[in-house]
Amino acid sequence: MSDACPDHAVAVRDVFGIDSDLVVPAFGERDEHVPEIDEAYRFDPDVTLALLAGFARNRRVLVQGLHGTGKSTHIEQVAARLNWPCVRVNLDGHLSRLDLVGRDAVVLRDGQQVTEFQEGILPWALQRPVALIFDEYDAGRPDVMFVIQRILERDGKLTLLDQHRVLRPHPYFRLFATANTVGLGNVNGLYHGSQRLNHAQIDRWNIVASLNYLAPEEEAAIVLARVPELAGKRGSELIAAMVRVAELTRNGFRAGDLSTLMSPRTVISWAENVGVFGDVAVAFRLSFLNKCDEAERQTVAEYFQRCFGRELAESYQQAVPA
Repeated sequence: MSDACPDHAVAVRDVFGIDSDLVVPAFGERDEHVPEIDEAYRFDPDVTLALLAGFARNRRVLVQGLHGTGKSTHIEQVAARLNWPCVRVNLDGHLSRLDLVGRDAVVLRDGQQVTEFQEGILPWALQRPVALIFDEYDAGRPDVMFVIQRILERDGKLTLLDQHRVLRPHPYFRLFATANTVGLGNVNGLYHGSQRLNHAQIDRWNIVASLNYLAPEEEAAIVLARVPELAGKRGSELIAAMVRVAELTRNGFRAGDLSTLMSPRTVISWAENVGVFGDVAVAFRLSFLNKCDEAERQTVAEYFQRCFGRELAESYQQAVPA
């Protein structure tokens, strides 16, 4: 795969249904690192064009948005339609600089134990036509972030000090990242573990795209595609009401009435749990309501009542005084 190059081009208008004349390089054959195509996925036009610019023009693209908007999946689904190999790395607090760059390890050669340098994911990907995605970019440790900062430069070279080597990126290596904040840290209490990022590093990203929740009809279509057993008029009405509840929680979050909001991922879980428990209220409680602060459950229960015309026990509970 290290010598592979895109061998044809695809028209964005034909493949993604976006009104653009952009033509993007693509691979003719898939390999094991190419994500599977999700036919139900809905593309945000602006974010898709930003990602396609990353693939076509080697732009470093950072996708920012609230949880559950499908940031990483969006990148993967663009890569899947280009047959572009793609690898995701989660920058959790346990990922170290050695994990990223590589380390010396004892291996067995001809019956003898020898010390040998084992490449980390970064030098491995840098030398191949791979789209590398850093998930939870704003949760990375400082020592890890400064390694990444070097490859965000225009030339993107990586120096392996222990090996006395300088790695030049493959012409079709691409770099993406996803974040819940744009380096601002845990300002609203939703994203514990998020770090404030060095502004010089944020400045090195060529494109910063913002991915918001889909329009209600688009979100309902995705839920229905994920839970096909709800197909039909009654199921469509049920899903539409679920999405309305989710919209109310998001509006409540923006207004400061709630500290928790319902993501599309949670709506899908709710719809799936309706099939498990056979009751939309029970499924709602187990999928979302129990995650909420006790002082806010009455408000959330009122959202449910407004959309479904059914009372929950939480509707009658008094909010706990602060």
